[in-house]
Amino acid sequence: MKKEWKTNNADGSYTVRTCGWSPPGDHPVACGMRLTVKDNKLVGVEGDEEHPITQGRLCVRCLDLAEYIHHPDRITYPMKRAPEDRGKDKWTRITWDEAWDIIVPKIKQLKKDHGAESIVVFGGTGREACLYYYPLGFASIGTPNVCYPWSGWACYGPRCAITDYILGAGYPEIDYAGYFPDRFDNPNYVQPKYVVEWGKMALYSNPDGFFGHALIDMMKRGTKMICIDPRMTWLGTRSEHVCQLRPGTDTALAMGFLNVIINEELYDKDFVANWTYGFEDLKARVQEYPPEKVAEITWVDKETIITVARKIATEKPVSFQWGLATDENPNGVQMGHAILSLAAITGNLDIPGGITLGPPAALLGKWRMETRRNLSEELWDKRIGAKEWPALSTAMATTHPDETLDTLETGKPYPLRMGWFNSSNFLAGTCSAQPMRWYKALKGLEFNVVQDCFMTPTAMALGDVFLPLPTFAEHDGVVITHFGRNSVVLGAINEALRVGETRSDIEVCMELGKKLHPDMWPYKDVKDFFSQQLQPELGVDFAGLSEMGVYQPKYIYKKYEKGLLRADGEPGFNTVTGMVELSSTLFEAWGDDALPYFKEPPYSPISSPELFKEYPLILTTGARKTTSFHSEHRHLPMLREIDPDPVLELHPDTAKSLNIRENDWVLIENMFGKAKLRAHLTPCIHRKVVHSTHGMWYPETPGEEPNLFGVWESNINNLVPHKHIGVLGFGNPSKQMICKATRLEHFEDVVVSVPESYPADVKPEVLEAEAAKLDHEVVQAD
Repeated sequence: MKKEWKTNNADGSYTVRTCGWSPPGDHPVACGMRLTVKDNKLVGVEGDEEHPITQGRLCVRCLDLAEYIHHPDRITYPMKRAPEDRGKDKWTRITWDEAWDIIVPKIKQLKKDHGAESIVVFGGTGREACLYYYPLGFASIGTPNVCYPWSGWACYGPRCAITDYILGAGYPEIDYAGYFPDRFDNPNYVQPKYVVEWGKMALYSNPDGFFGHALIDMMKRGTKMICIDPRMTWLGTRSEHVCQLRPGTDTALAMGFLNVIINEELYDKDFVANWTYGFEDLKARVQEYPPEKVAEITWVDKETIITVARKIATEKPVSFQWGLATDENPNGVQMGHAILSLAAITGNLDIPGGITLGPPAALLGKWRMETRRNLSEELWDKRIGAKEWPALSTAMATTHPDETLDTLETGKPYPLRMGWFNSSNFLAGTCSAQPMRWYKALKGLEFNVVQDCFMTPTAMALGDVFLPLPTFAEHDGVVITHFGRNSVVLGAINEALRVGETRSDIEVCMELGKKLHPDMWPYKDVKDFFSQQLQPELGVDFAGLSEMGVYQPKYIYKKYEKGLLRADGEPGFNTVTGMVELSSTLFEAWGDDALPYFKEPPYSPISSPELFKEYPLILTTGARKTTSFHSEHRHLPMLREIDPDPVLELHPDTAKSLNIRENDWVLIENMFGKAKLRAHLTPCIHRKVVHSTHGMWYPETPGEEPNLFGVWESNINNLVPHKHIGVLGFGNPSKQMICKATRLEHFEDVVVSVPESYPADVKPEVLEAEAAKLDHEVVQAD
């Protein structure tokens, strides 16, 4: 890439090369772009053709960046209001000095009177180089309680934890030649014969740093697809094999594949003998999952199961991409364990064209956890849920999200008194189960700070001080794929302009930290901060990265043979046994089964047949659109014109039986809540399954309570229960709930509002007892 990252143009404008991250949201793909600015207005957005991964391609969100930056409703200065005015539009503009004069004494007073643990920092999908709510909590404020509020930490965290415990390595990704400047032409690269796309629609989600269109690049070069999904997706229509399974039965399907591969002795015998632990135990376990039984459980026919298993085992190299369906599943730890076991016993780990593994130390992410040294061991031990859920707290270093809601509602083990919302609008159906419960519980906090770009339902409902964030076009920073756990690229975010008085996450961390814990923030400014992180890793400072544009770390295959995964330098994997743990020593130590196993979803035709009579549809949630990132982008006229409303996909036969037509408003409800969405009829979904988008709210409607920009009306997370999680604390059933659907004549026919009380949670152990009475009956496909 050219060294000049900023060029002046003849018309008085200038163009800045940068990489995108968030806000406005996108996963950390580091999409390359060139931004042209004139008179402090963004007047041009183009893809950067020199970028080694995105190569000039941009999504519609990036192309609409100017509309986001210069939107008249955007908030670009600090504000305050009185606590008694929460939920009312009674904000007053203040300066940053005035904001700090409110915030800093309040934090000091709470820490003195109630302990630092009385403060909790909430974060979402992350910003720039890492998840900034960690250092904000640990190093700036000094609290051990940082919280990602999605029940069961059900986004990316479970997959990372599973990988860490089973492989002792960074997050696995398909090998799409991203590490090589010459990409697919690199002599060390081998094209995968197949990519198994499991519970993922990467073209829309660009998940965790993976550029979804790399799949198209690979398909053009001959890679074939195997798609595993409850829906027939765009990728599915172009796949050689599709396993359209019943939602939530993925683990059974994986165990069925393992059964075929092991019993037919199609596995890589050398890798199994030298690099795995517990193979004989796994072999015994998979005998419980013959293809004919798995077919009954999953709705995938027996012959497809056998055929796909043989392809995975014999068409080497094969790459696996496992998605959010793993995380949003109480049985997801076992699902991930089984998928990694498939990759391992077929010898597709860390080989060209297989799945890549990051080294044990996260690139540029280490400082995130190093900030924990600011906390005493006594304070660290007070993290909410840490003792109860050691598998989650060890891997994620946060509170347990479900325990955090319990603490807010009960005051046990101690009351929480202050919340800091780090650019997370989680009341809007993004990352909170039972958001109305969170809303009522959070209203009891004494003091709240919100960081964001726009006034959101979460900010209007809860904020006392509002701190304005810049977009990625308006500050310096670093974007890194997979949050440093498997870094394909590291890109420079170069400030192109600045609107108003916004300050980035790291600027806020630094300013607040210097006032409360100055020893943790010995940096002159943001560029100095990044330079000190980059120098040991890259040998360049921030200016050097800006000139470089994008850094691609070198990749070494078969690190396990070379002693590059273990701290002691010995060959093997960084696990207790030094091998890939097909039988997990840690899972067993934490009270779970050492081997993967299938467990029926907590609400399903099998586990709750009486409820299924009342709610006869299986609901999957979280559908992605190219026009929005979770709850962002709802303000933008161009993007709302493309996707104006939330969508519920259902089969035409199902719709006909319910008198539902295309584009009708539909009320979906279950025992936990209700939501309204537009019907989209498609034959690409099973007759018993419906699929919904998420994160919808209506900025064009009144913002004050009780409406809160219509946040409850189409909030799909109203239907997701609290604390229906796996044995180790991970996962939730948001992709395998049950519901019913009713046609509405008009959107206004039903008002979805916060109830006075909630239906009692049905305890998972009660459901298990009910399911046991059924003698493992299964529901057949239509």
